[in-house]
Amino acid sequence: MAKIHETALVSPEAVLGNDIEIGPFSIIDECVRIGDRTIIGPHVQVDRWTTIGEDCQVFFGSTIGNPSKDLKYKKGDRSYVTIGDRNVLREYVSVSRPTVAEESTIIGDDNLLMNWVNIAHDSVVGDRTIMANFATLGGHVTVEDDVRVGAHAALHPFIRVGKMAMAGACSKFVQDVPPFTVADGHPAVVRGLNIVGIRASKINPLSALSSDTISQLKKAYRLLFRSNMALTKAIEKVRSELDPNEEVQYLLNFIEKSQRGVGV
Repeated sequence: MAKIHETALVSPEAVLGNDIEIGPFSIIDECVRIGDRTIIGPHVQVDRWTTIGEDCQVFFGSTIGNPSKDLKYKKGDRSYVTIGDRNVLREYVSVSRPTVAEESTIIGDDNLLMNWVNIAHDSVVGDRTIMANFATLGGHVTVEDDVRVGAHAALHPFIRVGKMAMAGACSKFVQDVPPFTVADGHPAVVRGLNIVGIRASKINPLSALSSDTISQLKKAYRLLFRSNMALTKAIEKVRSELDPNEEVQYLLNFIEKSQRGVGV
């Protein structure tokens, strides 16, 4: 049974799960779905065409599913925000719908978005990420699994942050951040391997890396980012000198597919 404060405005067309809570003065629009045991705090707005999964917490002042701020957005176009399970959205988080009709802004499972985080239109966030205060994703940003984004980090539209990477605080990101690395600066460049993050991920068996894989990543990093070789030549050398490894191959593929380049 839902626990809805008497001052909340909830559309009769919203679909509410079991044992949810909706706090004072919150607004739940039509065509919204909220999963079981999710808690919507006070003064939260959940706009139409938004789905929030189970066991989530949305704190004071957050706006979820607001229309795209892109000037190309056509008022009334139906696009979606889809948020998975066990996410925590702290105070004043903003998540926008896509610019193009029938597309989705997506947030996976088990993420922590601290206060004032902004997820702009058409962005995709994976699982188990942490974004600190005021982190901002421009439109069409992709953040993969187990990523950490520091406070006040600003991510340019269309960039990607690879899995287990760290995007440093107070930094300007205009190029992709390769998996397993740490990057920061103005503009941000790759500073090293995210060893602390990689080791911390071992608490989750879905993202655990073996000591041999970490050793291979260290060797690949030195060749790619510290050898002073052209990146294409460094990639060839990694493939020729290192033993086959799934995560190293993932790193190389990420770099090769980069549309904006990586900060070296």
